[in-house]
Amino acid sequence: MTKYIFVSGGVISGVGKGVATASIGRILKEYGFSVTAIKIDPYINCDAGTLRPTEHGEVWVTEDGGEIDQDLGNYERFLETNILKDNAITTGQVYRELIEQERRGDFLGETVSFIPHVPDEIKRRIKKASEGFDICLIEIGGTIGDYENIPFLFASRSLEAELGRENVCHIMVTYMPVPSHIDEMKTKPTQLAIKLLRENGIQPDFILCRGKHALDEPRKKKIERYANIHSDHVISMPDVIGDKTANTIYVIPLDLEKENFGEKVLTRLNLRRRKQVDWSQWSKMVRRISSPSKEINIALVGKYLDIGNFQLTDSYLSVAAALQHAGAKNDVRIKIHWVNSKDIENWKVDFKKFDGILVPGGFGNSGVEGKILAIEHARKTNTPFLGLCYGLQLAVVEFARNVCDLNANSTEINPEIEHKVIDILPDQVNVNNKGGTMRLGAYPAILMPNSRVSKIYGSEKVSERHRHRYEVNPKYHNILKEKGLIISGKSPDGKLAEFIELPNHKFFIATQAHPEFKSYPVKPAPLFDEFVKACMEKPESPQKNNPQQPQPTQNQSREIRQGTQESSHPEELKKWE
Repeated sequence: MTKYIFVSGGVISGVGKGVATASIGRILKEYGFSVTAIKIDPYINCDAGTLRPTEHGEVWVTEDGGEIDQDLGNYERFLETNILKDNAITTGQVYRELIEQERRGDFLGETVSFIPHVPDEIKRRIKKASEGFDICLIEIGGTIGDYENIPFLFASRSLEAELGRENVCHIMVTYMPVPSHIDEMKTKPTQLAIKLLRENGIQPDFILCRGKHALDEPRKKKIERYANIHSDHVISMPDVIGDKTANTIYVIPLDLEKENFGEKVLTRLNLRRRKQVDWSQWSKMVRRISSPSKEINIALVGKYLDIGNFQLTDSYLSVAAALQHAGAKNDVRIKIHWVNSKDIENWKVDFKKFDGILVPGGFGNSGVEGKILAIEHARKTNTPFLGLCYGLQLAVVEFARNVCDLNANSTEINPEIEHKVIDILPDQVNVNNKGGTMRLGAYPAILMPNSRVSKIYGSEKVSERHRHRYEVNPKYHNILKEKGLIISGKSPDGKLAEFIELPNHKFFIATQAHPEFKSYPVKPAPLFDEFVKACMEKPESPQKNNPQQPQPTQNQSREIRQGTQESSHPEELKKWE
């Protein structure tokens, strides 16, 4: 029988439930159990696909095409496994399913009520997503006390009554504030959160205490008395990002292991460890992130960064994580500079200090010209460049304008432009509903033999995840190729451009896909790995050039900047065509 662990959060939102859930899952996986995780979002949206990144953070794309909460990304990264769209449950999905069943007559005239039908549908979805696994973790989004959480808390209590207490565990993640005017950690907000959880019929088995500082014994004892659980089930989880910390969330499983947390959870669920744990590889990755021997500066040029007086980096959470994974493998600290593309348009950014430029995905026309300027700088100055999704499309626009001398743009930005080098996919033309209708999920690509991309992947066929409606217009493939831009990866039917590269550039690669969604802490995505390696390479003097890669002459340099030099592998190109 599958064992279930429910994780809820008290006091504030964003307390770290997702990372805590992922960390617990990693520990249990190391103990030899098959583990999956579910994210419950109480909003009425059916999925995260139509939510603004500045409001809800990054939209995570699953292998089977789900657009879901970014916490699923942390689950995948920690567990190193594919988690499918059924593992994302929202209030909108639950109510839509019940209404559709009622309209079909599936209830045979029965009155459809909140109880029992809503909790029963939630339980059905949990059981379906967890089928075949030893342990399933379920993170309940939001904060204890929110009205919208009530159906899911009720369902968790109902599942415990159905399966027995030995098969269901409840963990509460709470926040321990330290008001600056008294400089003392306060337990009262946590006491109120425990009270609210109990009012929903749930007694927490463990309380994970988040905060700037570690939890001390007096406060552990105070929570113990109020929560009526033993103090060794009150776990300290201080910040791991900032000064005098490991500066990575991947240290959390190791910190929890120091408190023997995994064994305590197994005891609560009447389980025994199935194998000896070896944290050596994970610990090495954490050390390399915390104390690397080198440092590089990478500009991440985004358009979803400004929200009022604050900067929101969660819009590009997986991109930053993939860079960190590559940094750990190469023993280098990745110092990410969050560059707002709108600032580039106002000439407020100096790119000379950056070792590499990365342009991630996005939609719409705001900040687009700033991204194009960043790509132009990378192309002309031989600065390593990696483009993702929209980054590929804008790299093509930049090349078409400045090398092919075309009045070019994407029809997403300007439907009336003369040269529509980026155009909507044919099967998207008559699509009206925005939710779940893009080209979503994993799609294969065939890579050009001997191209840089094929060498990076070590294969001529790869699969990456996608989320887009627009593509490089096939009418311009030959024009771009004639001027030196290589389409080094295509869809199996040869119609869609999946990868592009400039063969004579230090590193200029872009993909229509999102490889950041398949990057793991100890196994970084290949494109990010090679991009970081290129950023680490310092400019060489002419005397130290690699004879395998001769440096261009002055005339050749001009041709490369203009993109007019012929490909260095014309025979492979001919076969590719």
